[in-house]
Amino acid sequence: MAAVQRFSLRSRAEKANENDPKLKPYSILLIEDNIADVGLVREALMEHNVEADLVVISDGDYAIQFIDNLDGQAGECPDLVILDLNLPKRPGRDVLESIRKNSKCQEARVAILSSSDAAEDKADALKLGAHHYVRKPLRLAEFLDLGGFFKQMLAASRTKDA
Repeated sequence: MAAVQRFSLRSRAEKANENDPKLKPYSILLIEDNIADVGLVREALMEHNVEADLVVISDGDYAIQFIDNLDGQAGECPDLVILDLNLPKRPGRDVLESIRKNSKCQEARVAILSSSDAAEDKADALKLGAHHYVRKPLRLAEFLDLGGFFKQMLAASRTKDA
């Protein structure tokens, strides 16, 4: 899988109105190395009609570079970061620390999506500033239900700004 992939999860009508600030699409950063899980997250978001620009990064080292580069750019931190803990090159904990140290991303909504069910992983993630810790579901229907959960997190990210 390429280090960075970009997907537009928007309807044609949404694309036509994307210049209207009220209709600005959400931005989601998915940091996940498992291509099957990337596909499931995309499917879950589409299942729940989440209109967003999705950036997928497949390793921890590149994710940290991406986050660090936000400080020098005009862009903003994503509305939602979905982060796996077990990543190649650098662990998700390091990525989460980088997110919280970044001046633009200190308040970003972060959901840990991990196969680990270890109490220590959950406690560490929450202590480092994750909003939620979700164990990757084993059943397809449960994985697709995550789209609704992520949609709620995105809506909450916009209401905090209002």
